[in-house]
Amino acid sequence: MSRLVVLSNRLPQAGRTAQAGGLAVALADALRPGSLWFGWSGRISTDTSLQSHDERGVTHVTFNLSEAAYRGYYTGFSNNTLYPLLLFRLGLMRFRADEFMCYEAVNNEFASGVLPLLRDDDLIWIHDYHLMLVPAALRAAGKRQRIGFFFHTPFPPPEIFGVMPRARTLLNGVCGADVIGFQTASDRDGFLASATSMLGVRVDRENRFFYAGREVRTLVCPVGIDADDFARTARDASRRLPTERLRQSLHGAALLFGADRLDHAKGLPQRVDAYDLLLSRYPEHRRAVCFLQVAAPSREEVAEYRRLRRELDERVGDLNGRHGEADWIPLRYITRATPRTTIAGFYRLARVGVITPLRDGFGLGAAEFVAAQDPGDPGVLVLSRFAGAAATLDGAILVNPFDSEAIAEALHVALTMPADERLARHERLLDRVRAQSAADHARRFLDALAGVGAQVEELSSV
Repeated sequence: MSRLVVLSNRLPQAGRTAQAGGLAVALADALRPGSLWFGWSGRISTDTSLQSHDERGVTHVTFNLSEAAYRGYYTGFSNNTLYPLLLFRLGLMRFRADEFMCYEAVNNEFASGVLPLLRDDDLIWIHDYHLMLVPAALRAAGKRQRIGFFFHTPFPPPEIFGVMPRARTLLNGVCGADVIGFQTASDRDGFLASATSMLGVRVDRENRFFYAGREVRTLVCPVGIDADDFARTARDASRRLPTERLRQSLHGAALLFGADRLDHAKGLPQRVDAYDLLLSRYPEHRRAVCFLQVAAPSREEVAEYRRLRRELDERVGDLNGRHGEADWIPLRYITRATPRTTIAGFYRLARVGVITPLRDGFGLGAAEFVAAQDPGDPGVLVLSRFAGAAATLDGAILVNPFDSEAIAEALHVALTMPADERLARHERLLDRVRAQSAADHARRFLDALAGVGAQVEELSSV
């Protein structure tokens, strides 16, 4: 049986499963004992040698980045250029040629670092926009293993992606993979249109194309969660102290809840404005509701993220100053990391889950909110139609995240929704979340990659 080798920008810190991020959740069922996970340690040091440790039978191999590599590859090109571009935010994109050169060098370090660890029959699964050049780098080194690449972010059409200098180089890098996966059909179509426009490929009816003598397959397989496991976590957490303290502090008020990274793609300023409008236009909700927003700090070294935090601090303070009372704070705002188990308990307590990113690859929080609900008295999901989850979670109230007035109206509808409609929507949503699990995501992608089969021996390097 082939061994799975995963490459990702960063590996979770040893033992930090309680705060596992989206990638760790998505890979939980794929990374079985005997697998290898390779990537950056998350530390900055002049010592960039490989370090290895085992965690639950999975070998974790990490290396540190130098300060210059961190600035150019991570905070520079990855987060100031690629990330806003893939999120359709051209106004936030900044391109510098020296940062691209650093990104290229670090991608080559990933490839050269993992090369001596590879076996001939490995399945190699590379994750996300930080490592777009790694597939072609492995091919250039003569590697013929089956290589898969998965975009956790959206992928824009060529009219947007082509704005960035070096866009063709990045597409060429990804096309070193045999299977390229996406969260939604729209993301796949954006990639294929870009590859057609910039690389001159011809896409067949099954969304495949030939490039550099190899067949490249594309696949739509959105990530998911283990719904039943998360439901158990939420039930247990609802009886623990953090959730119980929150429940008591509400004094019977309905809880609106959002949990996001402090990120310009999450639509947090528009969300605050929407809540402000809700309280102004529907005074019956005053003192009857409370909004808790968890916004975990993210990429604080990037100037745009620091500006966002200052903006949110001001908006939250202004809203509470105008609407609050001595014994009622309408908007509670936490800007520190919160354990996933605690978030699960808060989701279960919430009457409304508010997940309104301006653009998102999937948005696992939507699935987690649904799974966490009490099936006998479920809450209502208000979801951005530009989140990947919106393609399948049709029991949610879908909103345009740029339209604060529409979000405010949706919050009112959610808060006043009759029990029978809440139950019907939740049943439909839970069926979708269970059907689209993390295990299903991994199985579908790895089955497609394994299906590349014997032709791998005939591959020529890029």
